[in-house]
Amino acid sequence: MIFEHEIPTGSRLYFGSAARKKREIEGIASDILHENGFEEIVTPLFSYHQHQSISDERELIRVNDSKNYQVSLRADSTIDVVRIIDKRLGRNTVHKKWFYIQPVYRYPSAEQYQVGAEYIGESNVANVLDQAIKIVDRLRLKPLLQISNINIPKVLAETLDLSLDDFRHINIEKFLSLKIDWLDRLVYLQHESQIDEVMEMVPDAIKTELQKMKELSAELAYDNTVLAPLYYAKMLYYDELFFRMIEGNEVYARGGRYKNDEVSSVGFAIYTDTLIERLEK
Repeated sequence: MIFEHEIPTGSRLYFGSAARKKREIEGIASDILHENGFEEIVTPLFSYHQHQSISDERELIRVNDSKNYQVSLRADSTIDVVRIIDKRLGRNTVHKKWFYIQPVYRYPSAEQYQVGAEYIGESNVANVLDQAIKIVDRLRLKPLLQISNINIPKVLAETLDLSLDDFRHINIEKFLSLKIDWLDRLVYLQHESQIDEVMEMVPDAIKTELQKMKELSAELAYDNTVLAPLYYAKMLYYDELFFRMIEGNEVYARGGRYKNDEVSSVGFAIYTDTLIERLEK
């Protein structure tokens, strides 16, 4: 029996102080992004292209359109924003910096509010990560910033007896069991000050990707930063540097560099619901 006051598991209800916190987060983010040249966009609730963003298509909530083509509830905003700007609005605007404030949905009834930003045609992750830092700073939060590079797990999986699942599940025991000194150093690498010593030992392909991590960390000068070169992201589209902002087991934001139709862009998403819970406490 379903009572009249029940809402589906995973759906969101905001009232009182939680609703105020939600508006505060969205207002701060909107002000900062507008101040830094980002324009707002609201994308359709339904999409034909969500399978290009989500690694597990079973998470998509699907229906059919009037011509019986399959569409999905928006499960991720990034690819849709880039595709709409490039393919539909490209003749009407040359603007490349966009942000959105909207929810995404996952099967069976999970609802998650986000503030996101995309800088189309840009390759420097610092140009969006800096905006995410400004937003959490305005909220008086100081989460841990974790910087990673998805190319490092990919190179290691190709050259050593490892699979990407080993990196997805952070299989440290397997990494250490290979008894490779430079791989052990990568396992324990956390700080920018350690990179130069490790780069002297690793293969050239890894050295190049570590240098990118070092440069991003140095450019930001955020004093609560760690490096995680062996961390592997779950999103389909990251192709180089990416980051998470975390506190304990909670992820406040994530983003990075990605490609769509060979166009490099950078972006991030801030998870509004997680921030509301933190600020409410």
